[in-house]
Amino acid sequence: MSRKKNNAKRITTGGLRPLPGQKGPSTILLSPPKRFGIDISTFIDAVRAADNIDYYRRTRIFDLYEDITIDTHLTSVMSRRRDAVNAAEICFQRNGNPDEAVNEQLRSPWFDRLIGDIIEAKFYGFSLFQFYRDEHGWVNYDLIPRKHVDPVRRTIMRRQGEISGPSWDEFPNMLFVGQPRDLGLLMKAAPWVIYKRNDMADWAQFAEIFGMPIEDYTYDTGDEEARRRVIQDAQEAGALKKYIHARDVELQLIESGNKTGSSDLYDNLCERCNKELSKLFLGNTLTTEAQETGSEALGNVHKKEEDQILKADQKYVLNVLNYDMVDIFAAMGINTKGGEFTFPEPKYIDLTAKANILVQLSTNYRLPISDDYLYETFGIEKPQNYNQLKKQLEDDHLMQQLLSAPGMQFHEGEDDQGEDPDEPKPKKKPGEQPEDKDKGKKKGRTIKGILSGFFARAPRSRGAALEW
Repeated sequence: MSRKKNNAKRITTGGLRPLPGQKGPSTILLSPPKRFGIDISTFIDAVRAADNIDYYRRTRIFDLYEDITIDTHLTSVMSRRRDAVNAAEICFQRNGNPDEAVNEQLRSPWFDRLIGDIIEAKFYGFSLFQFYRDEHGWVNYDLIPRKHVDPVRRTIMRRQGEISGPSWDEFPNMLFVGQPRDLGLLMKAAPWVIYKRNDMADWAQFAEIFGMPIEDYTYDTGDEEARRRVIQDAQEAGALKKYIHARDVELQLIESGNKTGSSDLYDNLCERCNKELSKLFLGNTLTTEAQETGSEALGNVHKKEEDQILKADQKYVLNVLNYDMVDIFAAMGINTKGGEFTFPEPKYIDLTAKANILVQLSTNYRLPISDDYLYETFGIEKPQNYNQLKKQLEDDHLMQQLLSAPGMQFHEGEDDQGEDPDEPKPKKKPGEQPEDKDKGKKKGRTIKGILSGFFARAPRSRGAALEW
């Protein structure tokens, strides 16, 4: 397919006014989402409209999704699940060997965005992509706005809310990920966000009413001049709450019986909603927030559950890449025939655990380990005089083994060569001073001297040691 034909069939998005450089009208006319002012009844109506079999409408539920995703905790758990897959390296292998031509594409920015949008198909129910080559020849894609996609009839609507439109099969290089009638995980998360939002609004109002002091102004009944002065003084006093009343008017402020208990009630409801969101997206709660009853062992169990979800997401991505995107890669000029995309198993191990493993391999199994591997693994700089230091350590180690051997006696002479007991000693001349015993002795022992003192010298005057 030529690039000119490809560009002519691209799906473009925009408003009524064309964008700079846009030659024709947009394929999709965007409309702003309706945010805020939602409650449980809004959620129920949106789900019912989306679940209708023949006359379904998904515009309202996608507007609802746009609204609830501004929640900080929901955004955090969604990003954590999406980033966990993006952080893992994807490798393309052919016949067991990495293909650098394809892996170069996998390291590009468009591929990182693609992995995130594939994972978000689980959040929203589906994702629809159109791939193309940009003006510089790089691979790129557009994520089609979900409000303008009918996944059941496989059509694209020019305006949101329409019931018909052209089939996306008329456009080249289209990829659909997800299930046609799936409403995604955000449908299950919406009630908890709505409850928490209303709870936070009530909590803020509670703090505003009972968390600040109240100014009480009283004036004489019928004294208008005093009333005006009181009002003026109250306006200049500050932003605290004020109650202005006549002297013969009784004012009673009925406060909450247990302010601390009421505040804890709002806090517990907010915490409960956050926990449910964490369990929905991550399968646990201890990896997102610290708890008083949690322990390290329980946290490790929850971390394993989160790792299982990560493996399921990785398998989901691999199925899309290895099966659904085969024709897309071929159309983009990327040869993936005869190979497969994989997530290599991480080789990261804690350095303390790795050191213990190396010690066991060396002591229990006598497995030789390269010094260069140890320097590289533990990030230690290799000294310049490495060979000299290595030789010195080996000599010291051998000397310690000889010195610590039981029942071994060492005979030291004037030199470290030992003496022959059968060889006659030279006689001293008259007037000759006795020679200092330590004069010719070396300051330190050497391996040669120790070995010569350990092994007995063969007799020289009587020939062989054994007679046959």
